[in-house]
Amino acid sequence: MTRIISGFAGSLTLAVPKSGTRPTSDRVREAIFSALDARDALGGTRVLDLYAGSGALGLEAASRGARVVTLVENAFAAAQMCRKNAEAVQRSAPKGTELKVRVTAQAVQSFLATTPDGFDVVFIDPPYDLGETELTANLAALAPLLADDALVIVERSSRSPEPDWGTALELERRKDYGDTTVWYAGTART
Repeated sequence: MTRIISGFAGSLTLAVPKSGTRPTSDRVREAIFSALDARDALGGTRVLDLYAGSGALGLEAASRGARVVTLVENAFAAAQMCRKNAEAVQRSAPKGTELKVRVTAQAVQSFLATTPDGFDVVFIDPPYDLGETELTANLAALAPLLADDALVIVERSSRSPEPDWGTALELERRKDYGDTTVWYAGTART
């Protein structure tokens, strides 16, 4: 069972596709969001959740104060679950909350090549079998869309190498949780 951990939608159960996704465990999500809360990194932000699956990462950010959340998921069934979950989170929002959640059913690279939006926090949680070349292409295409103090969080198998951040991003820290590694990168300082 996947649920929202905290914020206005705390304990809301999320629908998860029967197959084709690998939801981030509650333990890892809780650790990620504890780190974000410690940085006060979510209030009023524009969040992008790539390879969204059920949308749990982006919707957790919405529940904790993000202003605009974009969920990108190419698989039709998973995109439908994202829409259902986004509607449930938006219904839970306190009156007067200016929360906008958008679900985009398209390939990540296609979305990144066409969106005019900018982002403050980005979650990249691709299937573990996604190749390093494709992840590198995603990071390169994402770079011009990032705000000055943006944070990019990449979740991968602990057997995967460190992502190629290019020149726009620099590694801040790495945290291991069993078979999962979470990489935190910020925009490079010039």
